[in-house]
Amino acid sequence: MAVAEAQLYAKVSNKHRGRSTSALLEPLLAKGFPAHIAQKALVATGQKTTEDAVKWLHSHCNDPSLDDPIPQEYALYLCPTGRLHSRLQDFWQESKRQCGRNRAHEVFPHITLCDFFTCEDQKVELLYDILKRVGDSFSQSFPPSISLTLHASPSYLGFFIDDSQANVLKDFAVAFSSEASALADCQVKPSLKQFHLTLAHRFYPHHQKTLEQLAKCINPGEPCQWVAALYSRDMRFVHYQRLRALFQYKPQHIDELLINSGDLIYVDPRQQSEAGEGWVIGTSHRTGCRGFLPENYTERAHEADTWVRHREYVFDAASRAFNKAGKEPNVKLNGEAHNPSMSRSVTNVLSPQLPPNAALRRGVLVMRHGERVDQVFGKSWLQQCLTADGKYYRADLNFPSSLPRQKDSMKQFDCDPPLSCCGIFQSRLIGEALLDQEVTVSSVYSSPALCCVQTAQHVLQGLKLNQKVKIRVEPGLFEWTKWEASRAIPDFMTVAELVEASYDIDTSYRGNFPLSSLVPSESYEDYVSRSSVVIKQIISACPSKGRGVILIVGHGSSLASLTRALTGLPSRDSGDLAQMVRKIPSLGMCFCEEQKEENKWQMVNPPVKTLTHGANTAFNWRNAIMED
Repeated sequence: MAVAEAQLYAKVSNKHRGRSTSALLEPLLAKGFPAHIAQKALVATGQKTTEDAVKWLHSHCNDPSLDDPIPQEYALYLCPTGRLHSRLQDFWQESKRQCGRNRAHEVFPHITLCDFFTCEDQKVELLYDILKRVGDSFSQSFPPSISLTLHASPSYLGFFIDDSQANVLKDFAVAFSSEASALADCQVKPSLKQFHLTLAHRFYPHHQKTLEQLAKCINPGEPCQWVAALYSRDMRFVHYQRLRALFQYKPQHIDELLINSGDLIYVDPRQQSEAGEGWVIGTSHRTGCRGFLPENYTERAHEADTWVRHREYVFDAASRAFNKAGKEPNVKLNGEAHNPSMSRSVTNVLSPQLPPNAALRRGVLVMRHGERVDQVFGKSWLQQCLTADGKYYRADLNFPSSLPRQKDSMKQFDCDPPLSCCGIFQSRLIGEALLDQEVTVSSVYSSPALCCVQTAQHVLQGLKLNQKVKIRVEPGLFEWTKWEASRAIPDFMTVAELVEASYDIDTSYRGNFPLSSLVPSESYEDYVSRSSVVIKQIISACPSKGRGVILIVGHGSSLASLTRALTGLPSRDSGDLAQMVRKIPSLGMCFCEEQKEENKWQMVNPPVKTLTHGANTAFNWRNAIMED
């Protein structure tokens, strides 16, 4: 058991456990569920219906923590609804599209009244009663509208609340926290700082201007009904990342995790050393089970996606009500949906109009190479394919049918492995998808690694541009040499050998970094500097007039080192880079678009969808079928 969890157990194990007489609890007890587990299920589902709790219990039948006495954490937020809420969600979506995620995107629009505190499961209903009682006592003094003033700084953007109105909110928060502390035995701290509604937080300073422009499109005086809502979260996973499953995955080994499409997964970045490339260890929010899962089956989710909404108090002069969560159609999490009748088009409200020359903007598509043979068959792949006299043969259909000729022995492929047949198919498929989207590739640059040259070749074939666009082999695009297992620079195929092997190589191109300049185990600073120089030289060498995409085929690290240098972002920490590269699949890509009027480049969505597929293990019919 982890030290932190042991401390939590000690904190709650000696507390007196009362018995609730909730109408929702009795049917669960009648079905034979122990009281503490039934209460846990009710709390985990927001105490809405017995059916929800039973479904949760069935899903968590193999949850190893089902008997654990750790309570949930609760927070009281003041949330806008109606038109203002819709405008804020529009801002959330558009700011993420134009500037990428920032810390504010993790949670829905809100004003914090009481930050997270713990409450024992059997006392949660007391919190509901307290919320209603305190809400009733403040219903007449609650401001009919709340004045919001935009405030901006290099790392924060949001609305500040008028002092006189903020004092009423603080009194409400103090009253709730006092009663909760006294009656439900909770240590609740009301928020007493400057009351605010955050729009953006911890963003890059160069995005401040864009974010402010988007924020000024929000009319803070839009009709709004304010709701005090009680949320909970699992305190064990506060510092974990959240992933959302895009596809179902059925385990092929006992230590793997079953996931369904839409499942939310908790992942601790600090505990991924056991996971192989392309895999993560996670805990399912739906089942509580833990195991390995393929990372490319997931996308990043928001922190609040795993929170549970319990009860709310609606402040409304015309009709005051205390409702269960879910009855207000305008309140949703993280901008995934809202009432369309209350919102005009996002494009009309927030999206800046594209300048007349937008169609002529240049783009840079940075792509990781396709699947290599050693990623499937291991570092000793070549030994599996050599006869006794040293000739190559195809030991599996995923091995290439032949290897290109090199001047020296085939041992050079050990450090410079080719694509697998699936890698060739992946690359061609991406090229065909780019062709379908009418992407015009004007220039192609490749790392000297054979897998990158092959990827570029087959992408061009899918685009039907082979013979028309030549591949420029740029040694400066090779990955961080410290990661080379051989501790030496691979003996790459020469341009002449590549041409002889029928690759469409630009023989007139002279790289910005000669091969001799690559040194083994270079420092991280040298790698970052090399990447920055090479991307800038590539951009300056390509025509700036007319629309065209520069395709760069490199390695997993290229997606960060090249695009961050191009868009003016600071380089990642070397440890963060290693962790990020683990998450980038074959043919993973980033796309940057030139904002010529602002003299900068901006990261935008790639022109084609991602490519996702499952593993296909080796099969021996004799062992699998014939043997008992």
